[in-house]
Amino acid sequence: MQFRKTSAALAAVLTLSLTATACGSGSGSDGDKITIGIKFDQPGWGLKTPDGKYTGFDVDVATYVAKELGYDADQIEWKQAPSAERENLIKNGDVKFVAATYTINEKRKAVVDFAGPYFLAHQDLLVRADESSITKAEDLNTKKLCSVTGSTSAQNVKEKLAPKADLLEQGGYSECLSGLEKGTVDALTTDDSILAGYAAQDQYKGKFKLTGLKLSDEPYGIGLKKGDTELREKVNAALEKMTSDGSWDKFVEKNLGPAAYKPEPAPAITEK
Repeated sequence: MQFRKTSAALAAVLTLSLTATACGSGSGSDGDKITIGIKFDQPGWGLKTPDGKYTGFDVDVATYVAKELGYDADQIEWKQAPSAERENLIKNGDVKFVAATYTINEKRKAVVDFAGPYFLAHQDLLVRADESSITKAEDLNTKKLCSVTGSTSAQNVKEKLAPKADLLEQGGYSECLSGLEKGTVDALTTDDSILAGYAAQDQYKGKFKLTGLKLSDEPYGIGLKKGDTELREKVNAALEKMTSDGSWDKFVEKNLGPAAYKPEPAPAITEK
């Protein structure tokens, strides 16, 4: 009798265990989470606000993609993904994917895979509003230039545009903006889309201007673990749906409209 009771109890425990395992498996099940890498300091793209919320174009894109993968917004855990750490976060499995103004290029594709692109930006320069001596890339050879460690913009300046520029690489764009405002650097370089977001902030309105130089093409992609073709296909499908159903245009207007920035049309998916 005791044996039968014990067996029944064990069977009940096993059934509960299997049920719990089933509930916890699969994308987007109750209690499941997805960790996504974004920028925390880029207005208009990925910004953690003082009240702990997250805003920006990349945030909206990542939330849309996560929804298509089966995750609600409250199942997303946001992780800061500075430019120099994006590949490590993906390789180490700290994030499922990265959406952080992440330019697709061959050097990065040797380490991680991409879905997309979902946005096409161009490298530009941000200068003080009264600056008149910087009208082309070569002018930077006699100037102090600021960019962010690990960004393609810094590499592009070093290797191609102005190899004699006095280049200062910082951990984030906020430090570069501070230097530009104080006059310790002459220009800040990164993608025009990012610069527009900063220039549109209330504390900087009227202080800076974009030079309008399209110094490079910067196609933004979703960074994924190398070899995860299944996830790439799902993310690409989500990005295509995002464009076709009008969500892409809504995200642009919501996040970049206030900066009076006119982006290129949504690019075709090339990473397949």
